[in-house]
Amino acid sequence: MQNIKDTYQRITDTIVEQLEAGTKPWIRPWRGNVRSSLIPRRATGEAYRGINVLMLWISGQMFGYEENTWMTYRQAQDLGAQVRKGEKGTLVVKYGTFTPKEREDDEERSIPYLKGYTVFNVEQIENLPDRFFSPIEETPSTPVPHLETVETFVSRTGVKLTYGGTNACYRPASDDILMPDRERFNSEVHLYSTLLHEMSHWSGAKHRLDRDMSGRFGSECYAVEELIAELAASFLCADLGVTHDPRDNTAAYLASWLKVLKNDKRAIITAAAKAQSAADYLHQLQSSKEREAACPDCSSATA
Repeated sequence: MQNIKDTYQRITDTIVEQLEAGTKPWIRPWRGNVRSSLIPRRATGEAYRGINVLMLWISGQMFGYEENTWMTYRQAQDLGAQVRKGEKGTLVVKYGTFTPKEREDDEERSIPYLKGYTVFNVEQIENLPDRFFSPIEETPSTPVPHLETVETFVSRTGVKLTYGGTNACYRPASDDILMPDRERFNSEVHLYSTLLHEMSHWSGAKHRLDRDMSGRFGSECYAVEELIAELAASFLCADLGVTHDPRDNTAAYLASWLKVLKNDKRAIITAAAKAQSAADYLHQLQSSKEREAACPDCSSATA
């Protein structure tokens, strides 16, 4: 089995290779099955998270898979199916901590682990049950400029949002987001990709997830936070069924991200984990708002 350092390096090399080719590997040209989940899923239906989402998106983009369900060779066999001869699997990881028996009384001595294993897209497998494939539907030809699902999601976070001007940014001092007028965007795809990027920055405020957002443009700290926000936006767009197509700042940002990734092979995994936390945080705000809507008086009730 590969050691943990080799696994980190393989993942980082994959991301760097895509970035050096001028491709942001977390952006996929979604097509085909509109009813298929945009977040990759296991054979059980459980969604992958963090760095595994990126690794499977990269593989799907490279090989043109339209389905987003993945499973191990053994899982395919257990279903009476078979991976086609010559098919190449995709690396995913399982990560967590464990405590050796002799240290079970000391929680601070838990040891992190990262284990790599191989999965295959269902399109690489023969004789799978029909339930693993989505019916093909044509994507509507006319874009919808106002997506109620995303608007509701944004509203339920409680973020202070203002449209006007020409810049998109999160302003820490006033703890709000400024967006250009809606008509300045080419489509709802560009608008919501940008908005969810800025909301990901918003999640990192000290009184929320408390990420380090002190860096200036060109610094490593700034590059890392931008990478976290872009990854989080890509996760959120997938969750909400929106194509992710961020602002065209490719050259400067790719250069800064490559520098960070080449200096620290764990950086992309850490960034993906923090991006997942940002997306999770914004989703959690939805639940609290739903409870308040269902019971307006509950929040003020006392025991």
